[in-house]
Amino acid sequence: MKLSLVTIVYNAQDTIGQCIESVISQNYPDLEYIIIDGGSTDNTVEVIKKYQPSINILVSEPDNGIYDAMNKGIKLATGQIVGMLNADDRFADHEVLQTVAKAFEQQGTDAIYGDLDIIDEHDRIIRKWRSGQWRGGSFNLGFMPPHPTFYCRRQLFEKFGFYSLEFGSAADYELMLRFMHGHKINSIYLKKVMVKMQTGGVSSKNLTNRIKAWQYDLKAMRKNKIRLPLVTLMLKPFRKIFQFI
Repeated sequence: MKLSLVTIVYNAQDTIGQCIESVISQNYPDLEYIIIDGGSTDNTVEVIKKYQPSINILVSEPDNGIYDAMNKGIKLATGQIVGMLNADDRFADHEVLQTVAKAFEQQGTDAIYGDLDIIDEHDRIIRKWRSGQWRGGSFNLGFMPPHPTFYCRRQLFEKFGFYSLEFGSAADYELMLRFMHGHKINSIYLKKVMVKMQTGGVSSKNLTNRIKAWQYDLKAMRKNKIRLPLVTLMLKPFRKIFQFI
């Protein structure tokens, strides 16, 4: 089973090498690795080219942001399964992609997701995002899988659509909400830490961004018919409390 992995990057010369090394150290052979660079102005592309033999597709050009870049990568992908690994993230161990592929092959599911550790610049774990199994109404209760652990069949994008730029920083949340809650695809939870993610992110840089993120979340909830979107909007950050325990 061919798996396509997309890394999007912009001006990440300090972290992209570590990300790529975690990919090429995976022990799953049937991998197509795609890197979409947004036209970096630092040494990111030079770092990437050091690993050129292990990269199937490299595109470096301006884009319309994170999710536009992800859509570019998905449209170039030829594998049955597609996943994302951002430039500041890395796989937790060498077995992640093998575990993902095995789950798809044995279970015949549409999507899988797992657990994630959020780390600081010294690799210390500051949050443990433990997903738990999705149930029919989980999204109404503030549930959200960690997007860097989300893998799905490529045909789902063709059937249900790509990342929608109208949802800003919540485009990943909206896509999983649309696929899992709206279209009720089959999904499997892997009780395994799959990714180590560097702390920070566009939606959490400051209060203004955080407010915008809540607005985008609410828009995504209403679009995908969450039962009580304002209640869910409050429950979603509340669930993060348990990640610090």
